[in-house]
Amino acid sequence: MKLLSFEKYGDRRVGLLTDKGILDLPSAYKLVYGEDAPRWLYSMRSFLTAGEESTRLVEKLSKKAAQYGEWPPLYYKESEITFKPPVPDARKILCVAANYVMHGQEMKITVPEKPYFFGKFGNTLIGHGENIVIPRTSTMVDYEIELAVVIGKKGKYIPAKQAEEYIAGYMVFNDVSFRDKQLPPGWPEKLNPFGQNWILGKSLDTAAPCGPYLVTRDEVGTPYPLRLVLKVNGEVRQNGSTDEMFFKIGELIEYISDGLTLEPGDIIATGTPAGVAAAGKQYLKDGDLIEAEIEKVGLLKNRCVKET
Repeated sequence: MKLLSFEKYGDRRVGLLTDKGILDLPSAYKLVYGEDAPRWLYSMRSFLTAGEESTRLVEKLSKKAAQYGEWPPLYYKESEITFKPPVPDARKILCVAANYVMHGQEMKITVPEKPYFFGKFGNTLIGHGENIVIPRTSTMVDYEIELAVVIGKKGKYIPAKQAEEYIAGYMVFNDVSFRDKQLPPGWPEKLNPFGQNWILGKSLDTAAPCGPYLVTRDEVGTPYPLRLVLKVNGEVRQNGSTDEMFFKIGELIEYISDGLTLEPGDIIATGTPAGVAAAGKQYLKDGDLIEAEIEKVGLLKNRCVKET
């Protein structure tokens, strides 16, 4: 399944991509059952928490909705809705640094002996088609295409071999970075005892575009290899494969769940391949269109807008 969070007439809800368009799940429920839809058809995090019950219901609604005509409207075109992040209220956004060897080399750092995580905050999340804001105080805004894992089941101390059971699905993720805030002067030759500035360098507003869809684990299948391509104004900047991950997804989940409880809707961004602007390419500017595409997962588009 390809699930999404979207807004229509200012109302946020969960949808399903079908051959007929995007199915409005709360509206379909009300039509089929004659009563208001449960809360978890309005919140992706609640939807994932409901587990198999929600999946079975969506399958049933999809079949029944297809039997109705064009009225009342149950399906929308992409142009008729506003995409939101698949999990707009994710409680954790966990990102992995230097998980692709070639990216580490272009940034003059080596892959660490153990996964290195940093976090982003909820203010960073935006959906497909929403604008990335270039802040007034940064001129070195960068892009990083990443495969993001969305957790579907609560867990702690999860063994790598069982990690797949805790994955709801995948989505495209763009780890937008502000290099002039992130990297101390003279870095990496001149090291700062406190390291990089991860908050200002990674968590300014709109710094985590993701989507358009949450593609369920069964539809994607094995996440290796999947091709990752990022373009800026049509120019290919990044072209890699998930096979290049140094720490694979199971290892990442095992490591980060060691004392940290993962919950439905939590996001794990698994690292980026080579080709970022900080390695000698042009930084993002006002009006730039970023297209980030991952095989079997989707195409995420966002335009950059300079803050006034």
